[in-house]
Amino acid sequence: MKKSGQMSENFAVGIMLALAGGFLDAYTYIIRGGVFANAQTGNIVLLGINFAKGNFSKVLLYLLPILAFTFGIFISEIVKSKLKQSTKIHWRQLIVLFEIIMLFCVTFVPKGQNDTIVNTVISLVCSLQVESFRKVNGHAVATTMCTGNLRSGTEALYLGIINKDKSRILKCLNNYGIILFFIFGALFGTLLTNIYSTYSLFFVCALLTIPLFMMFKSEE
Repeated sequence: MKKSGQMSENFAVGIMLALAGGFLDAYTYIIRGGVFANAQTGNIVLLGINFAKGNFSKVLLYLLPILAFTFGIFISEIVKSKLKQSTKIHWRQLIVLFEIIMLFCVTFVPKGQNDTIVNTVISLVCSLQVESFRKVNGHAVATTMCTGNLRSGTEALYLGIINKDKSRILKCLNNYGIILFFIFGALFGTLLTNIYSTYSLFFVCALLTIPLFMMFKSEE
């Protein structure tokens, strides 16, 4: 990778990752027990609700993905610190490759069996992605959740209009664009999961191979 630019921050890469993020959230919610792979805020709320109701068997269902998400942040930072200076392969490529391998493995777990383990693995995968890919076109963006993108995008829109600042408008379009493709990912995730059940994860694996190979090139 040349220092002239990072393909990992290219908008096209962001699109692929946002599609995967939306897809995985839809997948785990539909056939893996109503758990969100990405939105740990939702899992934390559901954990609290079930704890209050005394549904302690369901508490673990939400607790493990939360812990896995946290653990994934540590893994991402370790990989970054060890391989950031590597000239042979970008450390983010290894993260994406690991995502593909893990998703491929859990594809074969039947629906309704070991859902907690599957959700834990997918939450780990999503945390690796959100921690490793934090910018698109130089702007802070999350590809596995939308709340922060919606806030910063709307703020940029307001400041862009008030100050007649085109750069703010571009930032707004950048954030809103990622949200749009996240929605598309959830839409396709719903349709394909309903058709192919657990094997729909093959589509995510195929999708993630695109940014994996794109990052072999430096951005012009």
